[in-house]
Amino acid sequence: METISVGLAAGLIALGVLTMVFAGIRSLVLGKQDYKKIGMMAVPFVVFGISYGVTGEVAKAGVLTATIMMAFMIHTIALTGLRGTFKF
Repeated sequence: METISVGLAAGLIALGVLTMVFAGIRSLVLGKQDYKKIGMMAVPFVVFGISYGVTGEVAKAGVLTATIMMAFMIHTIALTGLRGTFKF
């Protein structure tokens, strides 16, 4: 029974992801989305791919990706604060 439940849950997750990808492509084709926004959404996947290529393990690549993205976030927040303070 658990195997069936896990399989159904995985199938529903895959169906949801497939639907989101289809909706994103459709919005892009119809001109409702900007290429820059879609590019920004792809950054974590690119970082994960590079991390996986370097480490060779999914778990290590996930941790490295999270660390890199958090460092990028802190760096961006600091730059935004400095820009607001010094009116760059």
